[in-house]
Amino acid sequence: METVGLTMDDADSTTAPSTGPLVGVQFWFDPICPWAWIASRWMLQVEQVRPVRTQWRVMSLAYLNLVQRGGEGLSDEHRQLMERAWGPVRVCAAAARDRGDDILGPLYTAIGTRFHVQGRREEPGVLGEALQDVGLPARMAEAVDDTSLDDWVRRSHHQAFDLVGLDVGTPVIGIGGHGFFGPVMTPAPKGEAAGRLFDGFSLVTEADGFFELKRSRDRQPSFE
Repeated sequence: METVGLTMDDADSTTAPSTGPLVGVQFWFDPICPWAWIASRWMLQVEQVRPVRTQWRVMSLAYLNLVQRGGEGLSDEHRQLMERAWGPVRVCAAAARDRGDDILGPLYTAIGTRFHVQGRREEPGVLGEALQDVGLPARMAEAVDDTSLDDWVRRSHHQAFDLVGLDVGTPVIGIGGHGFFGPVMTPAPKGEAAGRLFDGFSLVTEADGFFELKRSRDRQPSFE
């Protein structure tokens, strides 16, 4: 099986995970979002230096933008992108339905590496390749057109967006029953720097009335 994307071995090998009770962190992603991809690689680094286990979950930018927001403000180009965005999410849903949620992390790495690192998002057959990487049949990529999976996607999506509202996107991260959009960053910090960022992120989730930290984005995603 081919190894793709950032793996746990890429973390700073001189830093050991902090001791303490294991913290479960829910991470909702849409495979097409480059910012969610970067944040997901950060979480893999965090797992190496903090007692954290990431629980991967699916959300849908297509459902968010076309259904929940009714397509408001979308350009024709963006609307077409959202229509295509249903496909990869349905494939993730089919995989989780077949193998359980634990398949989502490896499958996201396989898909995201091809979409974002290799720049192959529009290539036919790329989802089938990713499925084969994680031991699933390439024919499961036919799920891109299976609308029966949309109820599963909506349920997973609402677990996040019922917490955070509709004026955000992906990633959504849940810690201790609180959900937040972000962090949005580039590139993903590594080693202890990843751990320190997680410490700060965790701290603000403890403040019940905390809503937002933000500055204007001045650079494109970097997948270093």
